[in-house]
Amino acid sequence: MTRTAPDRALAAERFWARIDKTPDCWTQTSSIAANGYGHFSIGMQTVLSHRYAYEQLVGPIPDDLVLDHLCRNRACVRPEHLQPVTNRENLLRGDSFSAKNAAKTACNNGHAYDEANTYTRPDGTRDCRACRRDAVARYAERKRAQAGEGQ
Repeated sequence: MTRTAPDRALAAERFWARIDKTPDCWTQTSSIAANGYGHFSIGMQTVLSHRYAYEQLVGPIPDDLVLDHLCRNRACVRPEHLQPVTNRENLLRGDSFSAKNAAKTACNNGHAYDEANTYTRPDGTRDCRACRRDAVARYAERKRAQAGEGQ
């Protein structure tokens, strides 16, 4: 069913009545999910509030992009605080385990994650070549020691 202009106007009026516009963030005051994102219903469809606001005030969000909250406030719908980025970029900008790991410049033993010392697995995770060489050498030494005991 196609929405008419009055339906869209009524939805927009309902939406903006739930937004607290401060000099900093424009925060949704109701319908905040456990993950911190605001949501809004238009008829039988639920939409994320920051996406709705961005599309109303800026325009369509490209299909291959998501909106990053530059202010880190997930309930904020202020367009100046929202930036279309790839999902990977959005994850790496956050404070998740993946983001923290990707930001590391050295392995746990202090070897640099540089081009010569880094192996990137097919799944995208990184391994330190120096640590891997050390592990292989320790394994070979254990095998030699075990072979010597068997004689």
